[in-house]
Amino acid sequence: MNTEINTVELATELTIAWLSNPNTRTSADDVPAFLQSMHAAVGKLASPDAAEPDQGTQEHTPAVSVRKSLASRDHIISLIDGKPYRTLRRHLSTHGLTPDDYRQRYGLRPDYPMVAPSYSESRSAMAKTIGLGRKAGQKVERAAGDAAKTARKGGKAALQAAKDTLGSAE
Repeated sequence: MNTEINTVELATELTIAWLSNPNTRTSADDVPAFLQSMHAAVGKLASPDAAEPDQGTQEHTPAVSVRKSLASRDHIISLIDGKPYRTLRRHLSTHGLTPDDYRQRYGLRPDYPMVAPSYSESRSAMAKTIGLGRKAGQKVERAAGDAAKTARKGGKAALQAAKDTLGSAE
């Protein structure tokens, strides 16, 4: 049994299958170019060692230094493009990275933050004002009192949240 792949035959069969699809609209002039691109693709699949160098060994140069990326409390500067972000998760996902991949790519410590400190604090305060993070059985009044303290610091929006919390305690 011959297990060797003949790339020309396979590319030809794939091209014929593509052309036999009734939804394929192409001119006769486009067929040779498609056949060549199909042959190149099959050739890469047949011998992946010679196709491309390993993407994992590519060296990534950060846009800014790690120290500069964390210089502000209001934002974190991305090492990918040098732009400030309050949170990096969505930005990283648009580049196909997870936070762990990002840390590994640039040699960052495991505790490198993905959220700006001031943003994290404001989200934490908001969660506390609406009563998140309380243990079961803890009094709502106490959480509402804490919310009122936060409201004095945070302004009208936090004050309204504290009033809403007090209203729900009744």
